[in-house]
Amino acid sequence: MPKIQKISPQALIALKDALSNIYWKKKELRQFIELTMENPYIVSTIDWQENPKSESVSLLIDRMIARQDLYQNDLLKLLQEVSNFNDFSHLKYWDEKGDLTKRAKDCVLKLRNQTKGYFDAIEELKKAEERRENNIEKVKKTIYFAEKLNDLKLTFFEIANNSNHQQRGFQLEKLLNEMFRLFDLDPKASFKIIGEQIDGSFTFDSHDYLLEAKWQKDPINASDLYVFGSKIAGKLKNTLGLFISLDGFSNESTQTSNPVVKSMILMDGQDLMYILDGRISLNEMIFIKKRHASDTGEIYHKIAN
Repeated sequence: MPKIQKISPQALIALKDALSNIYWKKKELRQFIELTMENPYIVSTIDWQENPKSESVSLLIDRMIARQDLYQNDLLKLLQEVSNFNDFSHLKYWDEKGDLTKRAKDCVLKLRNQTKGYFDAIEELKKAEERRENNIEKVKKTIYFAEKLNDLKLTFFEIANNSNHQQRGFQLEKLLNEMFRLFDLDPKASFKIIGEQIDGSFTFDSHDYLLEAKWQKDPINASDLYVFGSKIAGKLKNTLGLFISLDGFSNESTQTSNPVVKSMILMDGQDLMYILDGRISLNEMIFIKKRHASDTGEIYHKIAN
């Protein structure tokens, strides 16, 4: 919480006067104070029955001032609530001449004048502190994002240089899961290795996507896309697909006119590198590829182009 500017002595004196006059009965005044405060225990340390009302109020405020580490918020609450006090109808029973009501209104007005602009300043301090904390949090998130993206890029280099076929699969599975989560595209369930491919699903821009990824050394053939297209066709009508191949796609697969592939988009290792280099987000890439496929019918749109 930001450091609150000191409450002026004039405002505290005005608070004492206002509290002493806004209620006639001590019991009602005490109840008002207890309901206003977050930490009302200190109210019970005052002898409200024996002390005059003004003396009880003065003791209470003085004790709260002495322990502002505990009661600063409650002092501010009392200042604010009493400054906003505007219903004096409860005084009519004891106020035939109207003097009690007039005195109470005058005391509240005096307090209001003493605190004029004070709570606006406090609110601005709080907002400034919130903005500062939000900026710090954004910087932290940006630093974390950049560090995480760099870690994923290092993993990608390991995959590219790894000759162990099985290890490549596990590394790619981990990379894809972490990358999709980093870009807030949480898979519905973690992507899993099945045979020589990774299967999964995710949601983007209100569309459900099936995902398939392969790490074989040869480019993907059209037959692989036909199989994937059949899987997509077996789902709900608006389901789309994202096929990822680290080593790209054959000309045959990208130029096929078979309608079974028209509900998917393709991503290769170079596309992944653009994401991991921070040149484009995963979300933007999927959006651009999908829009290009919708506009041209081409399912393989290289971001580098």
